[in-house]
Amino acid sequence: MFLSSRSRQPALTLFALGLIGLGAAALVYGDFAMTWQPVAAWFPLRAPLAYAAGLLELAVGIGLLVPASRAAAVRILFPGLILWALLKVPSLLAAPQIEGVWLGFGELTLLLSGGWTLFACCADLPASSLFAFATGERSARLARRLFAVSLLPIGLSHFIYAKETLDLVPAWMPFRHIWPSVTGAGQIASGLGVLVNLLPRIAAWAETLQIALYTLLIWLPAALTPPHTRLSCTAFSISWTFGAAAFAVAQNTPAPHALRGFAPGKTEVRL
Repeated sequence: MFLSSRSRQPALTLFALGLIGLGAAALVYGDFAMTWQPVAAWFPLRAPLAYAAGLLELAVGIGLLVPASRAAAVRILFPGLILWALLKVPSLLAAPQIEGVWLGFGELTLLLSGGWTLFACCADLPASSLFAFATGERSARLARRLFAVSLLPIGLSHFIYAKETLDLVPAWMPFRHIWPSVTGAGQIASGLGVLVNLLPRIAAWAETLQIALYTLLIWLPAALTPPHTRLSCTAFSISWTFGAAAFAVAQNTPAPHALRGFAPGKTEVRL
């Protein structure tokens, strides 16, 4: 198969740091991650659940950093991300005509695609396990498809919400007015590249780089600049985690020639 070995998955560390940041924010503010964890205000025991979610994010993040607990942490992470993405479904059903809702759902399914990829290669489940079907190269391929589809509404939002996107572009950047269109087109191109298998590895790495630039150029300075608002700190942590998810998918995306050279029964581990 074409998946990198568990010991060669930097995305595990990147994902861990993002989860630790989100968990710390949940404990500091006593709440979920704002629009990225859309738990309704009327939900019973909302505050205790927010603290519990923060503790779980911290525990899973730390677990990903410890070799002996990585497999167990990944087994918790994947279903947790499924539940996280499902939080957006009520909004989709209530307002499917609003692109911003699809943007939010795409961000959460992007996150899920990275966690799914890590589960596929690192869950270390026995063949007899009920969930063994979600591991291996075939499952990772489905995760890549989810990643690709997730990028389409994210990229489209840069055109529909061009003014809001422009407001995020640092003032010192030249040709500020073109970046919403350039970045939106880039994300759509990356999604289509992975989806139709046109230079998929390059497309996935291009998306990873783009998210990394968002994190470092927009959200890191915002988080470091007083008064260190909840929005800036949360946005930095979630953007970091999005980047980790994209990294996981990109690292485990084979080049087209590798796919052509694959034959049933042949095992090839990318190290």
